Amino acid sequence: MSLIKGGLLDRRGFLKTTAAGAIAASLPMGGAMAQTPKRGGHLRVAKGHGQTTDTLDPGQWENGYMLALGFAVHGRLTEVAPDGSLIPELAESWEASDDASVWRFKIRQGVTFHSGKPMTVEDVVASINHHRGEESTSAAGPIVEPIQEIATEGDDTVVFTLSGGNADFPFILSDYHLVVCKAEGESIDWKSGDGCGSYVLKSFKPGVSSSFERNPNHWRDDVAWIDSCELLAIVDQNARTTALVSGDVHAIDRVDLKAAGLLGRNPGVEVETLAGTQHYTFAMSTNTDPYTDNNIRQALKYGVNRQELVDKILFGYGSVGNDHPIGEGQRFFNTELEQKTYDPDKAKYFLKQAGLDSIDVTLHSSDAAFSGAVDAAVLYQASAKQAGINIKVTREPKDGYWSDIWMKKPFTAVYWGGRPVEDQMFATAYQCGASWNDTFWCNERFEELLVAARAELDEDKRREMYWEMQDLVANQGGVVIPMFANYVHAKSDAVMHGEMGSNWEMDGERWMERWWMA
Repeated sequence: MSLIKGGLLDRRGFLKTTAAGAIAASLPMGGAMAQTPKRGGHLRVAKGHGQTTDTLDPGQWENGYMLALGFAVHGRLTEVAPDGSLIPELAESWEASDDASVWRFKIRQGVTFHSGKPMTVEDVVASINHHRGEESTSAAGPIVEPIQEIATEGDDTVVFTLSGGNADFPFILSDYHLVVCKAEGESIDWKSGDGCGSYVLKSFKPGVSSSFERNPNHWRDDVAWIDSCELLAIVDQNARTTALVSGDVHAIDRVDLKAAGLLGRNPGVEVETLAGTQHYTFAMSTNTDPYTDNNIRQALKYGVNRQELVDKILFGYGSVGNDHPIGEGQRFFNTELEQKTYDPDKAKYFLKQAGLDSIDVTLHSSDAAFSGAVDAAVLYQASAKQAGINIKVTREPKDGYWSDIWMKKPFTAVYWGGRPVEDQMFATAYQCGASWNDTFWCNERFEELLVAARAELDEDKRREMYWEMQDLVANQGGVVIPMFANYVHAKSDAVMHGEMGSNWEMDGERWMERWWMA
C-alpha cells in the first residue's frame, strides 16, 4: 500500500505531484504582506460573478461567487494548499492499493457541522453519492463516475473502489463540488447550508449577497481570522471598482485590466496578479451545424488573432493559448505541440476543404463570461473577416448567461478556472457526455486515452497519453482557446494575506478563511 499522512506524499510519481497552476507567486503592486495573522474585523468582498439562479446545491455550482461561498461554509476530504501541494482536510490520511484502484481514507474525528451534529463516515458516503448515478445532474458527475463502490470500515474509514487505477484520485476529491454535507435519508441536506467549514452561512440571496460568521467550533485554529464577512455579487465592472475605491468593499476580483495600473495608484488600494490555469474560450457545439465539420472548426481557430487578444483584452496579464486547456506549468503540458498563430490563409484553406469560400456564424458573448468578453468577440470578428469568416457578435445579458446562453447557443464565450490535474480538467469538460462538455465533443481515441492515462502509473507513458490528448483537443475538438489569463484582483491595504494559491482566483477562492484585517 502507498500511504499519505499529514500532507506528505510518498512512493510513485503520482504521489509527488503538485497542483498545476498553483505555481506562480503573488506579485503585489502595493505594500508588503504582513506575515502574522490576527483575528477580528469585518470583511466585505465584491465578486464579478453570481446570478439569481444560483443554488446551494454543490453539484450546480458554476461561478466564482459560489466557489467562494462553498469553500467558506463546507469542507472536503482534501485541499490544495497555497503552494500547490495536496494536504488533508476532512481526511486525515489516505492509502492506495498498488494499482491505485482502491483508496482508503481515514476520516478526521471530532468535526461537527454548524448545527452541532458530528460528521460521520455516512455523511461522507452520502455526499459523494450525491454526484453519482444516472439521476444526478451534478457537474462533478464525470469525475466521480469511475467510483464503482463506496464502503465504510468502522467509524473512521471510507473505502473507494474505482473501475480502474487513478493516480490522481486524492486530487479529484479536492474539487469544489465535492463538499461533505449531512446525510439525509438517501440524499444529503444541502438546502439548509449547514456545513462543517470555517464560516457559518447566515444569509444567502442568490445573485445579490451572502453573509457569514466565523465558526467558533471549527476543528482548525489556523484559518478563519475574520469575525464576519459579506459577499456581494456586483457583476458590473465599473460598479465593482467604484465600490473598492470608495471603501464600500475591501476587495474585488476581475479587475478592469486596462485600468489596473491607474487603480493601483489610488491611496490604500493594491492590485495583485497571479498566473494559473484560468483560460478564456469560445466554445462551438460540435453536434450543431456548421460546427459538426472539423474543417470549419479549424478555420475558426486560425481566424483568431491570439496575441492581439492577450495585448488588448488581457493587457499583457496572460499568455496565448493553443486550443487545449492544459497550462504551461502543468506536469504533462505538451511542449512540442505546434503553436497556432493567426493565419487567414490557413483558415481559408480549411474553409475550402469544407467546400466554402466564406461562412456566416453568430458568436454569443457577455462580460459575464469574462471581463472584456464582448470586446474580445468584436476583435475576433475583425480578424476572422480577413479569412472569409463573418462573425455576428450578439451581446447577451449578464444575468442568466450561464443558465440561458452557455451550452444553449452553439457558439459562446466562456471562462474556465482550469483544474489541478489533467485528468480532472479533461473529464469535466471534454469527456463525451459530461455535464459541462460545452462543445458536446465526442472522440473515440480521446475516450480510450482518458481511461488509460488515469490508470497508468508510469510517468513517461502518462505523458505520452496526455500529449496526444492535447493534440486531439487542439486539432479536432470544438473549442477555441486563444488565451490563458492571469488572475487579477484588487484589495484595500487593510487586508492582509500570506502566500496565495492560484488554483482558483483570489487565493484559490479561500480568501475568506486565509486573509485577515490589519
